[in-house]
Amino acid sequence: MQVVLESIEADITTLALDAIVNAANESLSGGGGVDGAIHRAAGPGLMDECRALPMIRPYVRCPTGEAVLTGGHGLPARYVIHAVGPVWYGGSKGEPTLLGSCYRRSLDLARKHGLASIAFPAISCGVFGYPLDKAVAIAVTEARQAAEDPGSLSRIVFCCFGQKALQAYRDALVA
Repeated sequence: MQVVLESIEADITTLALDAIVNAANESLSGGGGVDGAIHRAAGPGLMDECRALPMIRPYVRCPTGEAVLTGGHGLPARYVIHAVGPVWYGGSKGEPTLLGSCYRRSLDLARKHGLASIAFPAISCGVFGYPLDKAVAIAVTEARQAAEDPGSLSRIVFCCFGQKALQAYRDALVA
């Protein structure tokens, strides 16, 4: 089975897919950007489910580079995969490895739960400051690697906010 990799410009909270990925923080406490938008659209049940997850260490329910799955609550998507990307410090503190890991962990969770479709935002490219071109290259590489052994996956969507991000993903997908 061939996996479709695509980029679209849309509000990720409106997508009726098996899962959408939340660019989360380690505490899974909601925040700004896509994280806040997902929490607002999902309703209070999502926050309740996140708060019920155990703390691994103080203020950390999901470490950077990892991902966890919750229900979609009030969203059209059945599930939310919360992926914690790194803050950009110039690339010398393991940021590329951590960003790649959160994409891999998200895709692993999707396959483990038998999901066919998943949508990603540009993880770490908002307030975490990751350069868009570098993040897009990592995201597309990880998606292509997952497509080689897709399991249940048939569609991986890069959901973009704005034309600049959309064009970056489109360019990377044809390269």
